[in-house]
Amino acid sequence: MYTNLRQNRLTFDHDSPVERPERPSYAQIVTIVRPRDVPKRKHFDTEEGQGVLLHAVAHIEYSAIDLALDSAYRFRNMPHGYYADWIEVAHDEVRHFRMLDALMRRIGVRYGDYPVHTSLFDAGRKSGGDILERMAVVPRYLEANGLDANPKIIQKLKSYPSTPMLEAISEALGIILEEEIDHVTKGDRWFRYVCDKRDLDPGVYFEIIERFYPGMEKRNFQLNVEARRAAGFACDELKRMGAKKCE
Repeated sequence: MYTNLRQNRLTFDHDSPVERPERPSYAQIVTIVRPRDVPKRKHFDTEEGQGVLLHAVAHIEYSAIDLALDSAYRFRNMPHGYYADWIEVAHDEVRHFRMLDALMRRIGVRYGDYPVHTSLFDAGRKSGGDILERMAVVPRYLEANGLDANPKIIQKLKSYPSTPMLEAISEALGIILEEEIDHVTKGDRWFRYVCDKRDLDPGVYFEIIERFYPGMEKRNFQLNVEARRAAGFACDELKRMGAKKCE
């Protein structure tokens, strides 16, 4: 698909029926549990801790593949660039998953060895009826939260005595962080595009997120302001989230 996209050989049928998946694509590969029952990410200086961390991030990337492709499939009659963006994001997420899978295999872990939750799949289903909600919830909220969390994990990894494996994991997470900024940028672009089309103020973002995640505005955000600014967030938005400084 990605090759066809780059060679301008993709065609789009905007009139075909849109189906809603009932189960995530990974349901037959992994054991699904409640979020609170997923193994805790800790003890990164052990192979068990590294396996749990890599598996958790790999699951996020696997879920992100599905969400990107679903965003390209589900919402019709958008500009060609919209579909190009989300197919490109899916291609990136596949590469991220393979990179993490290779690291897991170095310590004898495979995708499916640990249980996972369906939070990202559930968010995709709930936001599947409206492109504005999808762009707000998935790239601008969930993926943007990853921009905040990723540097903290890298910092934690670097607090342990250096090993080749810890360095490799940190490098992989650094690559993911840089490329996820572009993914959030794409979500921001199309969120604002739909706002313009509907004559809506982009501040509707906060109303949408509050509907999906009540209490969000009272969260004590620890923001990666630099990454979020690079991804398109305005200073007034970040200050509303609690950023002390923003330029």
